[in-house]
Amino acid sequence: MILEEPAFPSTGDIARLVHHIQSQWHGLSRGLRQVSEAVCDVKLGEDCTHTSPIYISPSEDLPRVQHILEKSLDAGQMTSLRLKVLPSDPARIDEHGLLFLPGRYVVPGGRFNEMYGWDSYFIALGLLRQGRVPMARAIADQCLYQVAHYGTVLTANRTYYLTRSHPPFLGRLVLAVYRATGDITWLRRALPLLEKFYYYWTVPPHLVSGINLSRYYDFAQGPAPEVALGEVDEFGRNHYERLRMNLAAGGEYVQDASSFLDPETGALTLHAYHADRSMRESGFDVSGRFGFANLDVLDILPVCLNTLLWRLELDIAKVREFLDATDSLDVWRERSKQRAAIMNGLFWDDEAGMFFDYDGRAGRRRSYPFATTFWPMWAGLATREQAASIVSRLPDFEAAGGLLTSLHLSGCQWDKPFGWAPLNYLAVLGLHRYGYRREARRLARRFVTLVVSEFRRTGQLFEKYDIENMTSDVQGKIKFGYPTNEPGFGWTNACTMELLDYLGCLGDLDVEQTFTARIQLPPRATAA
Repeated sequence: MILEEPAFPSTGDIARLVHHIQSQWHGLSRGLRQVSEAVCDVKLGEDCTHTSPIYISPSEDLPRVQHILEKSLDAGQMTSLRLKVLPSDPARIDEHGLLFLPGRYVVPGGRFNEMYGWDSYFIALGLLRQGRVPMARAIADQCLYQVAHYGTVLTANRTYYLTRSHPPFLGRLVLAVYRATGDITWLRRALPLLEKFYYYWTVPPHLVSGINLSRYYDFAQGPAPEVALGEVDEFGRNHYERLRMNLAAGGEYVQDASSFLDPETGALTLHAYHADRSMRESGFDVSGRFGFANLDVLDILPVCLNTLLWRLELDIAKVREFLDATDSLDVWRERSKQRAAIMNGLFWDDEAGMFFDYDGRAGRRRSYPFATTFWPMWAGLATREQAASIVSRLPDFEAAGGLLTSLHLSGCQWDKPFGWAPLNYLAVLGLHRYGYRREARRLARRFVTLVVSEFRRTGQLFEKYDIENMTSDVQGKIKFGYPTNEPGFGWTNACTMELLDYLGCLGDLDVEQTFTARIQLPPRATAA
């Protein structure tokens, strides 16, 4: 089917959207002065009249943190705060709360009132595009602080996220900020933390020995608190109750429920809870990509994660080049070569013309077309021939409002008919990198047109869109996960700014400092 290209928004509509995005950054920003606001967590059912504790890493200096907060807050605000030191074992936390971060960051919006891992990369790019370099650098600093004090870049800075990370974009973020600042001392401090972050992902249990690729893995067991309390539908059933009902009924996408339901009680098994937690480290919560509701994730070696780790290996090598720390350059480059060879052998399907995730237990690719097939193009890993094959499949993914997340209608938000700003953005960059400029611009125009038209209708930007029906209305369309569409929205704001700039739409607008340091900003539409 040939899709008509929708009428592109007027300059006035784009200007109003850009002004709105600029005005949102302040309201979405958090820091020491907003710590009382950041403590509130609606995902746990809090009405924000109750003050949850703020936890300090045991490797931090509690008196120093108290002094920092006292300088930032008035006496009344300080009195209302409860500071606690994290126990060494997250399982011993008896009351969940906010994890302390010493600087500023940006939250996505809506029910997400904390700093999220992969969201922060895209948000920082949008801030850099608008010339807001100090805020982008602050975001990178908070990510590095998390690696130093909490072991990795967490899903987000709440105690119930301490046992899992998020898709590893940290190398990309550090290099983008360095190119905007030229601060070589800052880069030198970042390098050991980048390498520490890399090893988090490349030793067991994240590393699958024998295959030498990585998977997603949460270190905790049992129900995730934010899911049990916060992902409730109109009938009062949380995500786990809906999972149990569907598994018991043998739903359309359920092939084998034996690992996830206790045959005697009908309750979800510990393995089901662990798998559910682990798939949330992927950021793709929820889809059918890793099995029903992503519950087979522990057996899956994902295209997305290993593409990012391949990119991180090269990014660490690039950082070492900038620092003239060339003693181990060959080691990092050899790691990237070995990873690429394994990925091409396991992930690339020549007949389908796509990269597929690999099921390590079954010993075969999981034939589930997903938008992450464009990520090796974004990263520069794909060959020219592979890129041509992927582009030949673009019509399958392309809808009126941009790139479909998948080709399967599963009732999950990370599947058809939904589209997400980061996936559209990365696909545009990948298409551009390999010379498919017309396709890249067409995809960018489609997604921007949808975002602008829905902004004109609602006055908001949202975390996701129904890109087949050109709407942000998702009511009744999501069966698994949380059924809402959150406004705000950090990465949609940022990726829309990037795509508008890619389309040349910002040059005539009064965008604060957008082009004042153009030579220092990340190169337009490249991933290198």
